[in-house]
Amino acid sequence: MDIRNLECLIEVARHKNFSKAAEMMYISQPSISRAIKELEAQFGIILFYRDTKSVELTDAGEIILKQAQQIVSSFQNITSQLGDLKKMQSGKIYIGLPSITAITTFSYLLSSFKKEYPNIHIHLYEFGPKKVETSIQDGLLDIGIFTPSENNENYEKIWFEQDPLEVVMHPTNRLTQYEVIDYNKLSDEEFILYNSDYNLHDMIVNECTKAGFQPKIILETSQREWMTQMVIDNLGIALLPSKICKNLDPKVIVSRPFTDPQPCLRLALVWKKGRYLSYAAREFITFAKEHYDKE
Repeated sequence: MDIRNLECLIEVARHKNFSKAAEMMYISQPSISRAIKELEAQFGIILFYRDTKSVELTDAGEIILKQAQQIVSSFQNITSQLGDLKKMQSGKIYIGLPSITAITTFSYLLSSFKKEYPNIHIHLYEFGPKKVETSIQDGLLDIGIFTPSENNENYEKIWFEQDPLEVVMHPTNRLTQYEVIDYNKLSDEEFILYNSDYNLHDMIVNECTKAGFQPKIILETSQREWMTQMVIDNLGIALLPSKICKNLDPKVIVSRPFTDPQPCLRLALVWKKGRYLSYAAREFITFAKEHYDKE
């Protein structure tokens, strides 16, 4: 049912004149007549008695008018509330992100967004990347941070992070003698690795295989603190994003970059294509696009 047709019905009933109703709605009289005819055809009734002097509602028209007034009033109330929502710039956003990565640029984005939209509440959930992706598919999250495959057409995304991995080791490890490291030098090392919920797990294992060895994995975890503590205790090496490595204490833990091509952590803001997103979530995506375009 067309709300505009109901509005035409109300105006004709109010003014008891098609021409006056058309004038008040800033449309032509034929448009008013067409709207009434469409309603009459839809309900299979006559809405108005018409003669050369007056236009009066029929009994059926009276019933339809009462309902039309309620419907139009409800519609206007919805429109008003939506307008208030946009003016207040309020709402909630549900975002999932992995625990190991140091997402400095994303933190800065959040801070900037909160300053501009103080009434929008952001709920952050810390999951492994694969669970973040599943939660987006299931509609539990609006936006997720992970590494989507380039050819996946189920998502829309904004790439925002490319952070090279570095080898993290105890200061007494033999690898500290090298300025840069490649996978071949890691064949005798014991690995403290991301668990299989992270795409980095598969990437590192695959690169070791290409280098001709299977990594000796002594721990798989999603806890960054545990990874670094194991390295501090000289129990193995880890591969961590460079932004994390910058904050490590060089007295107890040392990092070295890889030779080219460097393995990288690549992250994107990801949302499901075609899924309904709240006003707040759409505002956040627009803000993020503008933010990263400037950068």
